[in-house]
Amino acid sequence: MKAAINIIMMLGVIRRRVASGGSSASVFGQTFQASRPVVSTSRVSSIAEKEVLLQPRGFGQVRNFGHLVVPGCSGSLRPMREVVASIQWEATMQMLSRPFSSDNGDLVDAVVPFMGESITDGTLASFLKNPGDRVEVDEPIAQIETDKVTIDVTSPEAGVIQKFVAKEGDTVEPGTKIAIISKSAEGMAPVAPSEKASEKAVLQPSPPSEKSEEKQKPKVETAPVTAKPKAPSTPPPKHSATEPQLPPKERERRVPMTRLRKRVANRLKDSQNTFALLTTFNEVDMTNLMKLRSDYKDAFVEKHGVKLGLMSGFVKAAVSGLQKQPIINAVIDGDDIIYRDYVDISIAVGTPKGLVVPVIRNAEKMNFAEIEKEINTLAKKANDGSISIDEMAGGSFTISNGGVYGSLLSTPIINPPQSAILGMHSIVSRPMVVGGNVVPRPMMYIALTYDHRLIDGREAVFFLRRIKDVVEDPRRLLLDI
Repeated sequence: MKAAINIIMMLGVIRRRVASGGSSASVFGQTFQASRPVVSTSRVSSIAEKEVLLQPRGFGQVRNFGHLVVPGCSGSLRPMREVVASIQWEATMQMLSRPFSSDNGDLVDAVVPFMGESITDGTLASFLKNPGDRVEVDEPIAQIETDKVTIDVTSPEAGVIQKFVAKEGDTVEPGTKIAIISKSAEGMAPVAPSEKASEKAVLQPSPPSEKSEEKQKPKVETAPVTAKPKAPSTPPPKHSATEPQLPPKERERRVPMTRLRKRVANRLKDSQNTFALLTTFNEVDMTNLMKLRSDYKDAFVEKHGVKLGLMSGFVKAAVSGLQKQPIINAVIDGDDIIYRDYVDISIAVGTPKGLVVPVIRNAEKMNFAEIEKEINTLAKKANDGSISIDEMAGGSFTISNGGVYGSLLSTPIINPPQSAILGMHSIVSRPMVVGGNVVPRPMMYIALTYDHRLIDGREAVFFLRRIKDVVEDPRRLLLDI
C-alpha cells in the first residue's frame, strides 16, 4: 500500500513539472539512472524527489515516460533508450519528408543530340548565345560540326543560360552536357565586386609596385660592377641576292581545319589513291535547251511554282545515259561488281562551310518539275546548314556544276564509292560551223571522270555522247531514241 501511494505521488510530481515547464522546457533535471538490477522501496520513493530527462531538445512533447521500477522487480534503461531512439527516428523521417526546394530542380542541362548512326562525335564549332541570354524551348544555343553536316544544340526548356560547361573547339559526343539553363533565372549569380576589382588590378599595375621598383633601381646602380670588355658585335648576316625574302610571321594566320573540310580532303585523297582516274571531254551546243527554257519558263512557273533551269535537263540526260550504260552506275566491292537498278543522282553544292553532296532519290521516276523542286529544296537546306545525314547518304552518280562559278574546263574527282562524275561548265558563245556556215553558238564543255578499273573508254565516251545528244535535242527523251 505504501509503495502504491509513493508511485501515485511520483506521477503527480511528474505531471505538475511537465505542466509548469510547458513546451519550452526540455530538461526537468538530472537524468534518471538505474545502476542496479534490483532496487528497494526507499529507492523508488526517492524518484519523486529527482527529476527525469523526459523531453530531448527539439523533439516536441513528451510521448512516453518509460517504465517505473517497483519493489521486487528489476529495472533497466532499455525502455527509455528505445523511447529516445523512436523519437529520434521519427524526427529524422519528418526532416526527410519535409518539402524543400533545390537548385537542381530549377536547372536543366543542354546536351548534344543524336547526330546519326555513322557519326560518333563532333566539334563544338560556336555558341549562338551568351551566358545570361534568354532562350526559348528548342531555340538553338550552339552548333556542332561533324564530318558531314552542322547540327544545332537546342534548349530543352525556356529560361536563361546560366553558364557553359564546354568550350569552342572541344570534341563532344551525343549526350555531352555543354550548357546549364536556369528556368527561373534565379541561378544567375551577379559578378562579385572582388572579381571586378581583380580585373582592374590585372589591367592597371598598382602604384606601390612602381614605387618599390623605383626604390630598388638606385640600389642596383650603386652596387660596384667590374667593367668587362665588350665583345665586338657581329654585323647581321647579309642575305644573298638569290635568297628569298620570306614575309614575317606576324602577317600569317593559322586556323584549324573544320571537320567538314578534313572529311572532304580525306575522301578526295582516298579517291586519288584508290581509283584509276581518267577524264574524257566533249562539248555541247546549248541552243535548243536554252530555247526550250525560254519558251516555257512562264508557263512552267505558273503550273509548278518553280523555275525551269538547265540542271533538270542534265539530270534527265544523265539518267538516260546511265540506263544505256549501266556499268557507269555500278561500283566495285572487293572482287565483285555491284550493279544498281536505281539512279540516285548526287548534286555537288558549294556552301560557305564546304562542299556537300545531297542526293536526288530515284531520279529515273521523276519529271522535270519534280527534279527542279528537289534541287531547290536540297540546295536551300545545304546553304543554311539544315540538311540531314540521310539526305546526303548514298548516291550512285554525281553531277558537279562548276559553270555557276565561271569555270570553263576542269577534271572533277570521283566521289567515293561511286565510279564516275559529270562536270558541267560555263556557257560561252563561240563560233561553230553549222550547215557549212560559221555561226555563234552557246557552247559548254562537259567532262566525265571515271574509274578506269571498272569502266572502259568505250562506255565512258558513249555515255558522254548520250549526254550531248539529249541536251542538244531534248525531243529524244519523248521518243526514247
